Amino acid sequence: MKILFIGSRLFDDVSWYLKQEGITSIVTESNEHADNLDLADKKYIVPRGMDKPMEVAIKEDVDAVIPLIGIDPPLPEVGKMKDVLEKENDIPVIAASQYTATLAADKYSTKQLLQENNIKTPKFKHLNEPYNISSIEEELPIVLKTPEGQGGTGVKIALNREDIEEFVSSKNNIFTEEFIEGFEVSIEVLRWNNESVALCPVYKGDTTLKGTHPLKKIKQAPLNIQDIDNAEHNKELQVLAQKIADLVGVEGTMDIDILHDNTSNNDYIIELNTRPSGTRYMTAATTNIYPLCQLIDMAKGNWSAKNVKNSMKNYCSAELPVGDFPADKKIPATKKFDGDNSYIVHGPKHYQRVTIRAENRGNLNDLTYELVNNYANQNNIHFD
Repeated sequence: MKILFIGSRLFDDVSWYLKQEGITSIVTESNEHADNLDLADKKYIVPRGMDKPMEVAIKEDVDAVIPLIGIDPPLPEVGKMKDVLEKENDIPVIAASQYTATLAADKYSTKQLLQENNIKTPKFKHLNEPYNISSIEEELPIVLKTPEGQGGTGVKIALNREDIEEFVSSKNNIFTEEFIEGFEVSIEVLRWNNESVALCPVYKGDTTLKGTHPLKKIKQAPLNIQDIDNAEHNKELQVLAQKIADLVGVEGTMDIDILHDNTSNNDYIIELNTRPSGTRYMTAATTNIYPLCQLIDMAKGNWSAKNVKNSMKNYCSAELPVGDFPADKKIPATKKFDGDNSYIVHGPKHYQRVTIRAENRGNLNDLTYELVNNYANQNNIHFD
């Protein structure tokens, strides 16, 4: 079997699995100095866009195409390529359609769809020019957004008039969103051939008025909220995530971002992302299901939601930003967990993160302390 991967930055997430399965890999990449190019069996340096990758897919007569793109802007074009390759060349593309990718990339349209289907999302309102700063000021603190925002870009938590004025002076097509005090959760959904399965909800840190980027927060799973039935709550989130995935008809993988309100215990959907999730290592640590490797199973034609559900484990896990992983500790060679109590190091130099899995919370604390105790002590990090 031969699979074309678009983008090499995340290719090390799957290279070990391709070797295990005996699959030939081809990678297209627009940056000749990008990471992981040498891990593929064959590589093509191509211009940005999907025209050349589509040509390569046809020329190489691949069995499937898997985009490994971690940003939103190219995804509608990926969906357009999918529609062409699948209809005209019978080459499956394990990704969202143009419709679904375009919808997810437009955060305002996403919220409208959620509202129309009675799925809770924070209150929102489109702002018309000229902007009425005084009216917005009455709702402080308030979240200001643009439809194309991603990973904290195009988002501002306004605390005062100056914050509002700064945002509206540099952005257009703005909408407001209610600020909710609580914490952020992500849950990944896999969907193919009209079958879907939601993986584990991952805690991504408290919401803060500072608007701290998710990469700077500590993640933990499974989700554990004080004074509620966590098993039932996590199941409810999984059911909701599958409902949303089916509603938008996603294919491949989708990451759903949720805000949990500490006061009401309500869960609010804020974003859908039809790209590899930033919580995929936490998902793998907790469930032993590797989301990007699941895309390969879809390409192979032997994927089923039932098999995924039956294979899911229930480890305890945590992920910490460490900057540079301690030099005296071993960095695993692959992005695969080695046993019940193990870890993965990922991310570029100076921005590394370590994701840790363990059989129980006691073991998780012990392994975390052993790996990064100096960093944890310096930053007053504790695990409950």
